[in-house]
Amino acid sequence: MEPEHSQSAALHAFLLPTRFSQQGTCRMARWLPRSTDLTRFCQKLNRVKTLEADMMETSFNRCLSTIDLTLLGIGGMVGSGLYVLTGTVAKEIAGPAVIVSFIIAGFASLLAALCYAEFGARVPKTGSAYMFTYVSVGEIWAFLIGWNVLLEYMIGGAAVARAWSGYLDSIFNHKIKNFTETHVGIWQVPFLAHYPDFLAAAILLVATAFISFGAKVSSWLNHVFSAVSMGVILFILIMGFVLAQPKNWSAQEGGFAPYGLSGIMAGTATCFYAFVGFDVIAASSEEARNPQKAVPRAIAFSLGLATGAYILVSMVLTLMVPWHTLDPDSALADAFYRRGYSWAGFLVAAGSICAMNTVLLSNLFSLPRIVYAMAEDGLFFQVFSRVHPRTQVPVIGIVVFGLLMALLALVFDLEALVQFLSIGTLLAYTFVAASIIVLRFQQQKADGPAQPAGSQPNPEQREGIAAPELKEYESFSDKLQLVGSDKSKEHREPGQLKAAFEPYLEFLSDFYPGEVVTVAVVTLMVSAVCLCSILVFGNTHLHLPTWSYFLLLVLFSLGFVLSLLLIWAHEQQRSTQTFQIPLVPLSPALSIVLNIYLMLKLSYMTWLRFAIWLILGLLVYFGYGIWHSKENLREPRPQRVSARYVVFPSGSLEETVQAVQPSPQPAAGLPDTDTTEVKR
Repeated sequence: MEPEHSQSAALHAFLLPTRFSQQGTCRMARWLPRSTDLTRFCQKLNRVKTLEADMMETSFNRCLSTIDLTLLGIGGMVGSGLYVLTGTVAKEIAGPAVIVSFIIAGFASLLAALCYAEFGARVPKTGSAYMFTYVSVGEIWAFLIGWNVLLEYMIGGAAVARAWSGYLDSIFNHKIKNFTETHVGIWQVPFLAHYPDFLAAAILLVATAFISFGAKVSSWLNHVFSAVSMGVILFILIMGFVLAQPKNWSAQEGGFAPYGLSGIMAGTATCFYAFVGFDVIAASSEEARNPQKAVPRAIAFSLGLATGAYILVSMVLTLMVPWHTLDPDSALADAFYRRGYSWAGFLVAAGSICAMNTVLLSNLFSLPRIVYAMAEDGLFFQVFSRVHPRTQVPVIGIVVFGLLMALLALVFDLEALVQFLSIGTLLAYTFVAASIIVLRFQQQKADGPAQPAGSQPNPEQREGIAAPELKEYESFSDKLQLVGSDKSKEHREPGQLKAAFEPYLEFLSDFYPGEVVTVAVVTLMVSAVCLCSILVFGNTHLHLPTWSYFLLLVLFSLGFVLSLLLIWAHEQQRSTQTFQIPLVPLSPALSIVLNIYLMLKLSYMTWLRFAIWLILGLLVYFGYGIWHSKENLREPRPQRVSARYVVFPSGSLEETVQAVQPSPQPAAGLPDTDTTEVKR
C-alpha cells in the first residue's frame, strides 16, 4: 500500500501545479482582447461622419457673399508678412530672386487651396480640415487634425497680437514697453515673456467683442481694415515703380539670384507660410449664401491677389534699394526713408497695423467655428456647440478661446512656439489632399429613407462616404460579387477597376470599390515619407553612401509612382455640379509630397512639442470624444453573427447565416435559421 500511496501522492503533486497553471491561463485569457473586439475598436477609430440630407440647413446665418469670403481670405494671408517677410527673405535667403520664391510658393499653395475649394463646395459645413478629414478618412484622424489646428490658431493669433503691440510701440519710441518694465517689472522665468504685454491682450479682447456680434459685423470690420491695407499696398506699388532703379539687379550689386537655386528653394520654404490663411474661407462655408460657387471662387481670387501682392511688393522693394542694404525688421519703411520719402513710413506703418488686424480677425473668426464643429459632433465638450439665437455665432467658444488667446499674448514668450504653427498647417494640408483622393474614388451616397438603427444597410449605402452602420457580416456572394455582376457592362461605379486594366489586374476585381484605392493612398503616403526622409536626412544625419542614397531614392520613388498609377487605374466620380480639382490623383499627390518635405525640414524641438500636444489630444479623445461621438450613438448594438458557406460542384451556392443572440427563444413554428439558396 505504501508504494501505491506514494505514487498517488507524487502524481497529485505533479498535476496540482499544472491544474493551477491552466486556471491562471484561463483567467489571463479572459482579460486578453478578442480579435472581434479589436476589429470593432479599429472600426470606431476610423468611422466617418454621417452627413445630413440637406447640407445647406444650419443654425448659422448664411449671409456671406463671394466678396466677403474673398476679403476674409486676403486678410488671413496678407498680414505682417508682406511688410516683414519680404525684406527678410530678400536680404538673408534669396536676394531679388525672392520673386521666384513667391511664385513657386504660390503654386505650391494653390495645390492645397484647390483641395480645400473642392471640399468646401461639396461639404459646405464649418470645420475646414477637421470636417474634410472626418467625412472621408476617419474619426481619430479628424480629431487630431482639429486638435492641432486649434493650437495653431491660438498661438498664431497671440503671436500676431504681440507683433501688433511691438510695431505700435516702436512708433512711439518704445514708451509702452519702458512704462510697463518700470511699474510692473521684468520677468526672468523660462517660457514667459520679459514683461506682460497688456496692449496685445487688450487688442485681442476688443477683437473678441467684435467677433461676438456676428458674422456680418466681423465681415464689415474686415472690409474696413482690408480696404486700408490694399490702399497702402497700391500706394507702395505706384511709388515703388516710380522710384525703381534697374541697376539694383545688376551684377555690381550681386545679381538677381546671388544665393543661387538653393537660396531660391530655401526662400520658397519660408514664403510658403505666407499663404496659410486661405483656410478661413473653408471654415466659413457654413455661413456663405452659395458655398458651391462662392467658396472655390473666393479661394482662387484671394490666393491670386495675395500672390500678386507678394510678388509685386518684393519686386519694387528690391528695385528701390540694393537688396543687401535692406533692414529686415522694417524694409519698406526704411526703403522709402532712404529715397527721401520719410513721410511714407507712416503710411506703411498704418498699412501694417491694418493688415495685422485682419489676421487677428481671421484667427478669431475661424477658431471658434472649428471648435464648434468638433463639439457638435460630440468629440469636444458639448458647451462649445451652443449658438447664440440672436447673433447666430458660437459665443461661448469665441469668448473662451479669445480669453485664452489674450492670456497667451499677455504672459508667454511666443517666439519659441511660432515654429509650431507650420507643422499643424502642413499636417492639415496633407490629410486634406489624401482625403480628396479617397473621396473621389468612393461611391456616392445613395439618396433614400433613413435606415432603422438595427437594420442592415444596402451594399450601395455601405460604400457611401458617410455610412454610419457597422457591417455585421459580409455575405460570400456580396464579397466575391458572384451574383448579379456583369463584368462586361460599360457603366462602372467609382472605385472599381477600369475595364481597360481588368485583363491585367483581374485579381483586384474581388475587392469592394474603393478598398484598393485606400490601401494605395496609404502606400503612397508611406513612400512619400520615406522618399522625403532620404532627401532631407540622407546626406546629413544618415550619412548614406552615394550608391545606397540613389538606390533608396529610386525604390521609394518607384513605390510612389506605382501607387499613383494603381489609383489612376480605378474609376473616379464623374463631374458634379460643384467644383472639382483637376488632375486627380496627381495634384493631391504632389501636394502631399511637398507638405511632407516641408514638415521634415522643421527642427526636432518642433516635432517634440508636436508629440507632446498630440499625446494630450489622444487623452482628450479617449477620455471624452470616443464615448460622446454622435457616430457612436448611431451604431447598432453589436450582435454575434456566424456564417458558413457551402459551394457545390454543380455550381449552386448555399449560404446559411445564423444569428446567435442571448435574447429569448423564437416563437414556436418559426425557424431560427435563415437559409438562402442562390443559383448562378
